[in-house]
Amino acid sequence: MSRTPDARVRDSQTKHIQENITHVEKHFGELCQLFAGYLRKTARLRDKADLLVKEVNLYADTETPNLKSGLKNFAEQLAKVQDYRQAQVERLEAKVIEPLKAYGSVVKMKRADLKLTQIARNRESKQMQQLEKMRQRNPSDRQIISQAESELQRATMDATRTTRQLEETIDVFEKKKIQDIKSIFGDFVTIEMMFHAKALEIYTTAYQHIQNVDEEGDLEVFRSTLHPPDYQSRLDIVRANSKTSLNRTGTSLSKSGTLQSRTPETQGKRYEEEDDEEEDDEDEDDDLEDVTDEDN
Repeated sequence: MSRTPDARVRDSQTKHIQENITHVEKHFGELCQLFAGYLRKTARLRDKADLLVKEVNLYADTETPNLKSGLKNFAEQLAKVQDYRQAQVERLEAKVIEPLKAYGSVVKMKRADLKLTQIARNRESKQMQQLEKMRQRNPSDRQIISQAESELQRATMDATRTTRQLEETIDVFEKKKIQDIKSIFGDFVTIEMMFHAKALEIYTTAYQHIQNVDEEGDLEVFRSTLHPPDYQSRLDIVRANSKTSLNRTGTSLSKSGTLQSRTPETQGKRYEEEDDEEEDDEDEDDDLEDVTDEDN
């Protein structure tokens, strides 16, 4: 059975509204899941960066003073970035995720409005079918036909009213959807720009801290750990003590006659002494011979 032109127009409008609601439900749901995944990745990045800050601080405690100070300052700046990243996560949750999630209930309400309109349309279609049947069965029964026509008129008025209400509520829905899209994506970009602008500022400071580390100063400190300040003085003391001990040993040996230094002069003197001793021995022998002869 053919519908009236008004009914066909209303059917077309309802179909278009239903498709629009379906698209919003599908794509807003996908956007919400993807933004939520983006948020989880950002939160995990924040957690990894916190571990990195902790490790840099632990490593800094083992280093030379200038490098330690540079690493500590670097870790402090990196920790600040994570504070802003935490704020980024919280803002994205409030400004992006929650509004998208809210469209779940909004779509349900629109589907409920659409269902009421569909019920009114079905009632109108049913009354139209009944009227046609009565006209075919009892074409002469004006009372029954008139009653059926009145029922159809009421059903048509109800369908028209609900369709108009649906159009009004869908118009509000469409307007708010566009405003929300602008607000959600605008807030997303604003939050991202705020974070990255602040992060760039902090990372610049972190870069300066690490580049300002005094390399030569730390090298001197490192070298001094290999050769402490008192190392040379201790070495000098050991050398001095060794020389003193050797001198004492040489002196003791000279006095005991065990070790004497020899020179040509001393050797000559010793030879002269030996010759004198031999001459004395010869004189004594001559004296002994003279005494012997006299006795004889």
